[in-house]
Amino acid sequence: MERTPQSPPAIKPLPAGTVRPLWSVMIPSYNCITYLRVTLEKVLLQAPGPDKMQIEVVDDYSTDGDVRALVEEIGQGRVSFFRQEQNVGSLRNFETCINRAQGQLVHLLHGDDFIAEGFYDEIEALFTRFPEAGAAFTDYIYVNEHGNWLRSPKKLLEEPGIMPNWVTTLAQGQCVQFPAMVVKRSVYEHLGGFYGVHYGEDWEMWTRIAAHYPVAHSPKPLAMYRIHSNNITSNTYLNGQCIRDTSKVIDLIQQYLPADQRAQLRSTCRKNYAVYYAEMANKFYIETKNYKAAFKQAYDAVKLDVNPTTISSISKICIKKLINY
Repeated sequence: MERTPQSPPAIKPLPAGTVRPLWSVMIPSYNCITYLRVTLEKVLLQAPGPDKMQIEVVDDYSTDGDVRALVEEIGQGRVSFFRQEQNVGSLRNFETCINRAQGQLVHLLHGDDFIAEGFYDEIEALFTRFPEAGAAFTDYIYVNEHGNWLRSPKKLLEEPGIMPNWVTTLAQGQCVQFPAMVVKRSVYEHLGGFYGVHYGEDWEMWTRIAAHYPVAHSPKPLAMYRIHSNNITSNTYLNGQCIRDTSKVIDLIQQYLPADQRAQLRSTCRKNYAVYYAEMANKFYIETKNYKAAFKQAYDAVKLDVNPTTISSISKICIKKLINY
């Protein structure tokens, strides 16, 4: 089996007669035992009974501690545990999570992220108010390794509602993080699982969903996306995978867009990310003095889009290196 599926993996419908809760909170984990305690505690604080909510940790063969013991200690029998027989990678672990989910609504909550009190009530209210929605999400906050506020993204809506022009908004850049999103299991059954890349795989999925279903949103910031040195996002910046995967996702999502808008949206998106990565390259060089990695990121930003910001970024890094800044 391919570690990185090249097409959306199938999500099998549940057998007829399966007793199903409303919720499946599926927690994929890999070497994040430091943060998993908080993740579980925040879910359990607001979890209804097992007849309404399934909670399960799906561990991708972690090596940083006894994850099962931690789940048993905190869950006290309320949280199930499944461990892969070998490390299968994040995409295959997500696939396992969704196929093991028995609820109507699936919340994939990374083992290093967490949600605030009221998240599940707010999402349930969105699906009740907008039953046509295939997915729903709240606003979110970026937090550091200690769970402290770093920054908040720009608000998408002032009041809860269906996202207008959501597919073309996503086509210009990712604007929702994983822990904020809940998807109907039937939607995954229809569209398949995550595929193609390990950075931006959720962006592709949310765009795919937006092309087929209305998506509801609440502006309440009830999901916390944790930034720390060991998460996938941080590591992909170091090795340049972030830009390679971003470029691939930009190409993948073109199939979901109106044909007459694809060229313009693709150009806008490439420029948006080129500017972002160019600015990040300079910041990265200043913080780490890793010239090779910073230059590579700035160079790849220029390849995404040639504009004054990307040219300036790579020039600044070269000058700083020459003067040993």
